[in-house]
Amino acid sequence: MNIARSSVVLMALSVALLGSGRADDTTTPRYSKADLQKMIREAHSADQYRALASYYRAQQAKFRQQAKAELQEWDRRSQNVTSISAKYPRPVDSSRNRYEYFTVRERKMEQLAVRYETLAAAAP
Repeated sequence: MNIARSSVVLMALSVALLGSGRADDTTTPRYSKADLQKMIREAHSADQYRALASYYRAQQAKFRQQAKAELQEWDRRSQNVTSISAKYPRPVDSSRNRYEYFTVRERKMEQLAVRYETLAAAAP
């Protein structure tokens, strides 16, 4: 009986912990590609444009964080290029490529956010 009771308590605690972890992830909206395309097609009001702009700003911040982390990894890997110089692509090259990818994506998200912010300001 004690084992059953303690397993129920452990189960309840694990469910509570899982629920609290998901609450932090819901602050930024997640849209599927189809939902995002539909939002773009149907956007005509300032609120809809602001929603798109805020989504793209959140994506920009996410890519900025990933680029920052990859820049640190690139720096760390660039300290040790002599021992693995015969391999191609070298790990330092992979880090550089990922950093460049994240910075390009960040700039693209910024352009889209600015576009929708401009449309929101001009919308009636």
